[in-house]
Amino acid sequence: MKLQLNRFFKKTDVAPDLKEIAVKGNTSAVSQTADKAKDIEETVTVCPKCKQEFNKAEVKQNLNVCMACGYHYVISAERRVKSIVDAGSFRPLKCKVAFANPLDYPEYEEKISALQKKTGLEEAVYTGVGKIDGYEAVIAVMSSKFLMGSMGMAVGEKITNAIEYADKKKLPLIIFTASGGARMQEGILSLMQMAKTSAAVERFNQNGGLYISVLTHPTTGGVSASFATLGDITLAEPDALIGFAGPRVIEQTIGQKLPEGFQRSEFQQEHGFVDQIVPRDKMRETLAHILRLHCKRGK
Repeated sequence: MKLQLNRFFKKTDVAPDLKEIAVKGNTSAVSQTADKAKDIEETVTVCPKCKQEFNKAEVKQNLNVCMACGYHYVISAERRVKSIVDAGSFRPLKCKVAFANPLDYPEYEEKISALQKKTGLEEAVYTGVGKIDGYEAVIAVMSSKFLMGSMGMAVGEKITNAIEYADKKKLPLIIFTASGGARMQEGILSLMQMAKTSAAVERFNQNGGLYISVLTHPTTGGVSASFATLGDITLAEPDALIGFAGPRVIEQTIGQKLPEGFQRSEFQQEHGFVDQIVPRDKMRETLAHILRLHCKRGK
């Protein structure tokens, strides 16, 4: 029996068939069509949630949020900071941590160097001091673009340094989390950062410091099991995955189907784990309101 392949692979009318053009010897047409397709890819994005197409520049201008359904794309640490602080008020904290490869993990140093060049960050967290509507605060923003925001020794040290600086200067602390958890390339030493950061948060808490934790997609593993869930006030972006192990792992372990939306920020709020879900365009306003209630206006 001969298969009718044309039933399975139906051509679209989006662009001429490149192979057919090449056979006819029209190489310039091939080049133009390929360039056009490349331009479209570079300027258009398809929302993973609603599947609608948008101009990338428009999505970027909208704080990387889908204009149709509100899906929150990944946003860089620097852009997140700029979206919440007063213009010109942010200054990075100095906390240089020398690279270490305790397990002699193959190509680890090369990977870190490449990510530093690509993202412009020293590590998977960006820390500093800035003002939000005139209220000064220490701000730490994790970046999922840097090795999935995983927490190794450098990240643990930078987070701890930010907490201790807030404690010393009597400033409120705001941490935006986005992480896959502990960094496997550093083994047990990465897991130790859970205790280190949690102890720093506890000291800060005992001294009366205000800690606002903002959970973004995804906040999982060792980060969710330590400083991310120790805030006095816990905010979250819409539809963010928040938990320790992923839903698939849990289902395989317990042999049961999980509830719809399990571990998403809306589910966590319903069960008392999150205080408020805040869309990205409302984050600055919400943080300013909280600081206004709890703090004195910055210098």
